[in-house]
Amino acid sequence: MEELDLLKKDWKKNENSFQQISEVDIYKMIHKKSSSIVKLILIISILEMVLWAGISMFYNSDDYLIKTHNEYLIDYFKYITIFNYVVVIAFILMFYKNYRAISTITSTKQLMKDILKTRKTVKWYVWYNLAMIAVSMVIGFVLVFSLDPRIHQLTSKHNALLIMIAFCTICIVVIVGVFWLFYRLLYGILLRKLYKNYNELKKIDL
Repeated sequence: MEELDLLKKDWKKNENSFQQISEVDIYKMIHKKSSSIVKLILIISILEMVLWAGISMFYNSDDYLIKTHNEYLIDYFKYITIFNYVVVIAFILMFYKNYRAISTITSTKQLMKDILKTRKTVKWYVWYNLAMIAVSMVIGFVLVFSLDPRIHQLTSKHNALLIMIAFCTICIVVIVGVFWLFYRLLYGILLRKLYKNYNELKKIDL
């Protein structure tokens, strides 16, 4: 019995040190998981840009504009495309910067800040993509209505025009909604995991 009592006293004396070791291990585990999640976000964003670039290569709007004698719009579309790529590359660079920041061993508070910063960047990236999809579709429909003589003839009647506008609006809402669900599923899972890591770090930091 005396030996057991001595062991209990010794365990109580070292209780704080065991807790500190445990917290360090938890921090390392969360740090590694967070770094992997941000790396995955970076890879997905790069693959997404490559995918859209590949799709744009197969669909050439220049031919349509030349066919409808609206060559002057080609340069405007090029400027919009360049602007979009610049913005997307800027987001990718921010993801890379966030990955480098999280990969570096820092304090618990700094890691928490980096996680929140990454979540915010991803959300802005998603909203930008959704906005660009919506704007691109609106521009596309407007150009078809105004440039294509066959469509223009169909929409010359008041009722037909209203029906076409309603149809296009529904198409835009549905397609943007589908992409929103896709982004919510793809990036939402990763962001929820990051936020879970943030809450775990919050417990350690208390």
